[in-house]
Amino acid sequence: MRMGSDIASPSWKEHRLRAPTSVSFALITCSGSRYKAMMEGKPFSDESGELAKALIEAMGHRVAFRSLVPNSKDMLKAELLKAVQSPEVDMVLVLGGSGLSSRDISVEVLETLWEKSIPGFGEFFRRISYERIGLGAMLSRASGGIVNRKAVFILPGSSDAVELALRDIILPEAGHIILHLRESPQA
Repeated sequence: MRMGSDIASPSWKEHRLRAPTSVSFALITCSGSRYKAMMEGKPFSDESGELAKALIEAMGHRVAFRSLVPNSKDMLKAELLKAVQSPEVDMVLVLGGSGLSSRDISVEVLETLWEKSIPGFGEFFRRISYERIGLGAMLSRASGGIVNRKAVFILPGSSDAVELALRDIILPEAGHIILHLRESPQA
């Protein structure tokens, strides 16, 4: 992983020193099949959610909130709003629903709530994905934005994508992102 520290500006380095070392995450998995199995009392797994939790905790952060929703606009929106309104949550990860199929609704639903977008996240995600998987990276609509002064990232649901996004992009900058979101608004 390249951190860019050899070319980082003095202000970036100073921000990193002031950034919180522990960030609290909410994980929302968006999957119709897993949700159906859960509601029917059948066994199901959430490999990407488990991996995200393990990576977050291994870096000294914590998961304060975790849920599973189907590909439902209303349920996904309600779950996101619940997460961003919690004082226990700094950052939200939505796992799944970022593809091109008709059932993939996370981007359409959540981008309508953005107060600001974080276009660099999707750009870096696709660039790094391209280095690993080639042109298939253009099919990802991974996205990031701010809702209620909380960072929200929409990730593909695959474990490989979750690992790439967390290890190479989100976790190295999590404290820095939260530092900026906690700044008092300028008058």
